[in-house]
Amino acid sequence: MDPAVYDRMAAHEDRHWWFVARRRILDRLIARRIEPKGECRILEAGCGTGGNLAMLGRFGLAAAFEPDPTARALASAKSAAEVRDGALPDRVPFARDSFDLVAMLDVLEHVEDDVGSLKAVAERLARDGRLVLTVPAYRFLWSRHDELHHHKRRYRKDGLLAVARAAGLQPEYVSYFNTLLFPLVAAKRLLGRLLGDSGGADDEMPSAALNRLLGAVFAIERHLLGRVVLPFGVSLVMVARRG
Repeated sequence: MDPAVYDRMAAHEDRHWWFVARRRILDRLIARRIEPKGECRILEAGCGTGGNLAMLGRFGLAAAFEPDPTARALASAKSAAEVRDGALPDRVPFARDSFDLVAMLDVLEHVEDDVGSLKAVAERLARDGRLVLTVPAYRFLWSRHDELHHHKRRYRKDGLLAVARAAGLQPEYVSYFNTLLFPLVAAKRLLGRLLGDSGGADDEMPSAALNRLLGAVFAIERHLLGRVVLPFGVSLVMVARRG
């Protein structure tokens, strides 16, 4: 990603509505669908600046890897988790069969080899281990945001399922999410494209009131994810087990 994206991420991920609500949703989904028990061993693949590590650490002993040195240093500074230098698919610095839960949160869209990267992650799962994965959805939502974040692709549900199965994973639950705000996001992205707006970052902090409102609406989905499958959304989430 652009260095400025990491700077904004580090500055905003504790307060920005999208990061905060997504963590609340994933926390509830992991508890509901995976039910980690005891000393669960957890790996975050591509942890960025470390905003998810405290949430993941609630379920057990967390570790992570991240290729960007600046982001890695920020993640190490904000968490007690071990954060190693590593990259997908060929430079994963942890042993195979080691983790009960691997989290790969908005990472797969950044790598050229998505099947190979998922295969490398699957190999780190212990027997009966689970992967929780999120990716951005729908190619028609492609925008300047994707370019600044160096995305290679966005996914549809059937495409994500095909990639997971090709990597030897057995999907157990797949759903779109960020559904309630989908009309607003889609309208903004499509209008921007129609007007030829090259745009800037759309992950800047909004006003405090708008930040609270968007976060409250998005976070409602924590009551739904894991119980029902949502038919569309800005993102996709998958829980899968090693095949």
